[in-house]
Amino acid sequence: MVKNKFISDYQINTSKKVIYPYLSTASGLSQWFADDVVINEDKIYNFIYDGEDHFARPTIMRINHHVKFEFFDPKDEDDVEDDPSFIEFKLDENELTQTFYLRVIDYGDTYDNQEQKDIWEGLITNLKEIIGG
Repeated sequence: MVKNKFISDYQINTSKKVIYPYLSTASGLSQWFADDVVINEDKIYNFIYDGEDHFARPTIMRINHHVKFEFFDPKDEDDVEDDPSFIEFKLDENELTQTFYLRVIDYGDTYDNQEQKDIWEGLITNLKEIIGG
């Protein structure tokens, strides 16, 4: 299946220190992104949504700046995928206007761009309601 790369920026009216835990911790992600998020002893994240498990490894964790999760099939854990699906969150500041932006990069097998845009707008709206941003 052909993968789709969705990239979008969202203005967030809060600081990086406030929003970062919502992008990087199980408790933060489970409040807006997934029905539940569990981290096992090997630091593998299990994103649970739509009644299904989605396993991911954190491949980038730069505090207050950047988070990336690469998804994998735990049944094929030894078989490293050449082109894994991933979700990436980057926090950027426009120094001129002092505004913060959350860049979302979602690379995976599903959805067309309009459907992906609608999904992320809903998720980001939930996040903004939680953080007040």
